Amino acid sequence: MRVPKLVGLMAMDAREAATSHGVMLAAPDRPDFDHTVVDYVVRQYPPPGVEVPLGAVVTVWFDLGEGEGGGGAGVREPRIPNPPSGGMQRELDQPGDAFEAIH
Repeated sequence: MRVPKLVGLMAMDAREAATSHGVMLAAPDRPDFDHTVVDYVVRQYPPPGVEVPLGAVVTVWFDLGEGEGGGGAGVREPRIPNPPSGGMQRELDQPGDAFEAIH
């Protein structure tokens, strides 16, 4: 049996995919995994496509681990220094340039 891709699936869909591929699921971060419905799988082991025996256990996680981007999509720090205002500038000599032609 090959391990199905479970990352990105909701818990109920991951359980169905595992059953149809002949593997069992374990979720160490969800003791209530049998009742979990709408949480999304963010990691799995073994990875998709690996050959495993019938009935093998695939571990899935629903929470991102430390350093894996679990900080929230809406939190942003300001960019420093701030980008210049006024949009793009033309590449022309600025007034007072030392190389400016004098007429």
